[in-house]
Amino acid sequence: MILHFSLRSTLPPGHHQTMLLHLPFPSNSATSFRLFSCLHRSPENASAGAAAAAAGNSSPDHPVLRTHNSKSTSLLRRHLSPQAPEPSPIPNQLDIPPQDRIELLETSLSAKRRPQFPGSIYAGSPSDADGGASSRPPLRTLFRDGTDGDGGGDVGDEEMIVRAIEIRRKVTAEILKEAMRKGKFGITYIDNLVERVPAFIDWVMIEAAAMKRLPEFVESSFNVRAKAVVQDSNFVPLIRWLKHNSLSYPQIGKLICMSRGNLESIRQFAEWLKSTNVKGRFVGVALMKAGDNILERGTDELDEMVQYLEDNGVRREWMGYVVSRSPQLLSYSMEEVKSRVAFYLDMGMNENDFGTMVFDYPKALGHFTMEEMNQKVHYLKEFGLNIEEVGKLLAFKPQLMSCSIDDRWKPLVKYLYYLGISRDGMRRMLVIKPMIFCLDLEKVIAPKVLFFRDIGIRDDAIGKMLVKFPPLLTYSLYKKIRPVVIFLMTKAGVTEKNIAKVIALGPELLGCSIANKLEISLKYFLSLGIRVRQLGEMIADFPMLLRYNVDILRPKYRYLRRTMVRPLEDLIEFPRFLSYSLEGRIIPRHVVLVENRINMKLRYMLAGTDEEFEQRVKDAVERRHNFESRVSSKNLSNSFVPDRQLERNAVGYTQTEITYSNSQESELFYCSDSVDSSSSDEHRSSSLLH
Repeated sequence: MILHFSLRSTLPPGHHQTMLLHLPFPSNSATSFRLFSCLHRSPENASAGAAAAAAGNSSPDHPVLRTHNSKSTSLLRRHLSPQAPEPSPIPNQLDIPPQDRIELLETSLSAKRRPQFPGSIYAGSPSDADGGASSRPPLRTLFRDGTDGDGGGDVGDEEMIVRAIEIRRKVTAEILKEAMRKGKFGITYIDNLVERVPAFIDWVMIEAAAMKRLPEFVESSFNVRAKAVVQDSNFVPLIRWLKHNSLSYPQIGKLICMSRGNLESIRQFAEWLKSTNVKGRFVGVALMKAGDNILERGTDELDEMVQYLEDNGVRREWMGYVVSRSPQLLSYSMEEVKSRVAFYLDMGMNENDFGTMVFDYPKALGHFTMEEMNQKVHYLKEFGLNIEEVGKLLAFKPQLMSCSIDDRWKPLVKYLYYLGISRDGMRRMLVIKPMIFCLDLEKVIAPKVLFFRDIGIRDDAIGKMLVKFPPLLTYSLYKKIRPVVIFLMTKAGVTEKNIAKVIALGPELLGCSIANKLEISLKYFLSLGIRVRQLGEMIADFPMLLRYNVDILRPKYRYLRRTMVRPLEDLIEFPRFLSYSLEGRIIPRHVVLVENRINMKLRYMLAGTDEEFEQRVKDAVERRHNFESRVSSKNLSNSFVPDRQLERNAVGYTQTEITYSNSQESELFYCSDSVDSSSSDEHRSSSLLH
C-alpha cells in the first residue's frame, strides 16, 4: 500500500511542480507514504531544481529529497516514526571543529543570539535553549572526555563546561542589567554595579538551576527562572534604598556579595546601625568592615554588646561614632568584648577615662588583637612606667596603640639615644607629649633635627632642648619652625651668632604665633625706646621675653620707671625683671630696700630665694654702717687737728692773759672749753650720719 501526500499551492501558470518526499516507515507495515509538495519558485530556481533532479536520478519512481527545509522534515520524521531507533548524532557531531563547537555553545546558551541569514542550518528562536526542537545540535553533542581526544586543537569537556558557565554568567549579568534598567538606573551606574556583584550572579545561576526541579518551572527556560530569582530577591528595590542612604556602588556591590543571597539582612542591619546614631554616610563603611559574618548575627546580641559598653562609660550618644570608626567591634563575641574592656580597666582606668578613651580613639578597643595590645603595654613599661601610669598614658593618648613597636618605636628610641637623651628623658617626653612616639622618624623628626644642626645647635643641646620642650617635634618645619627663626633674625634683632643660643634656651618661642604673639610683643618693646639691636641682645639674654603678654608687662614697666625710679638701661641690662611677679616679688623686695635705706641692682634684688635676699640685705646694711662709720671717723680726724690747734692758740692766748691774774681759774676754763669742743664734734658727726 502506497500513501501519497500532495502539498499543492496555487502558483502562476507554468510553475506547478510536484515533488515526492520519501519518508521512512515501520518495517512491519507495507504501507508507504508519498508526499507531494508544490512550492512557489522563481523560474530560475525551478529550472535549476529540474536540472538537479535530472542529474540526480532520471527515474520517475525515485523521489527527490528536499534539502532546503530540513527542520520541517526532521519534525515530520520524528512524528511519523516514533518507534524507529534514532541513530546517535554524537559521533558525527564530535567531528565538529573546536572553534565551531565553541560558537555553537555560545549560540545555545546566549540570551541574545546573533542574527542569521534566511536558510541558515543553525537558525532558531531564543526559546530553543535545549536545542532539541531546533536544527542546532543538542548541548550533549558538544561534550566528551577530553582525555580520549586525538589532541591537537580539540576542546575537552572540562574547558567546555567552564566556557558554558562563563556564558551563563554573562546571560545572568544581562538579566540583572535589564532589571535595573527597568528601575530607571543610569547605564554607567548599572555597568559599574553589576561588575561588582560576581558572587550574587553565581547565586542567581545556582538558584535558577535549582528551580528546574519545581513543577511550575519544569518547562521554563533559564532566562525565565533567572528573572524570577532576581525579582523575588528584591534586588532593585534594595539597591535604590541603599543608594538613597548615601552608599556608593562599590559599597553596595560588596554588601550584596556579603549577603550570600539574603538581601533582606542588609536592610535589617542597616536599620539597626541607624538606631545607634550611625550617620548615613558611615553605614556602608560599618557594614563592610564589620566582618563577613555580621549579616548573620541577630540584633539582640548586638544590643547586649551596646548596653555593656554603655555600662562601662561609653555614652549612648557616642555609640554611633564608636561603631562607625571601629565596626570590627561588632564582629566580636560578647566574651571577647568583655575581655577587651577588662584589659583597660585593669590598668587603673575608671569609667570616665575608659569612655573618653574609646570615644577619642575607638580603634583602641576593637581594631587590634589582644596579643598586640599586651606587647605594646609591656614595651611602654620598659621606660620606667608602672601599670597605672601606662593606663593614664593610654587614656590620654590611645593612638599609641596604633603604633608598631618594630617599625616606629624602636628606631625612634635609638635615634633619641644618639642625641644624648637618656631613658628618663624619653620617659619625660613620652609623658608630656606621647604623640612624639606616633610620628614618622624619617619624614617628620629627622628633618627638624637636621634644621637645628644647620643653625648651629649641637647634638647634646638638641637633646636637652627636646627633653625641655617635647612638643617641639610636633610642630611643622616649614609652617612653624622656619618662619619663627626667620622672624627672630630679620625683625627682632637676633644675630646669626646668637640664634642657636636663643632657640636652645627658649625652644618655646618656636610654638608662638608670629602674628598674634611675637609681632605684638616686638612692637611694645620698640615703643619703649629700645632699639632693635638692643632688643636682640635682650632676647639672647632672656629668650622668653617675647612670650609674655603685653598687658602683664605694662604694670611692671610702669612700677619700674615711676615708683622705683629706675632708668630704661636697667631693664635692658636685666630683661628678666619682666618675668617676676609684681605683687609677689618686685613690690615686697623693693619695700625692704627702701626701709633699710639701701639700693642694689635688679639682678641681685630679684634673683634668688627669700633667704638669700635677706642675707643680701643684711650684708648691704652692714656695709653701709661700716662705710658710714669709716667716713665719720675720717671726717673727725681730718677736722680735729686744725680745730685743736686753733683752740690751743686761743687757749694759750687766754692762759697767758689769765695766768697773770689767776692760774687755777684758767685751768678750769680750759677743761670746760675742751669738753664743749668735743661735744660739738659729736654733733657734727651725727649730722653727717643722718
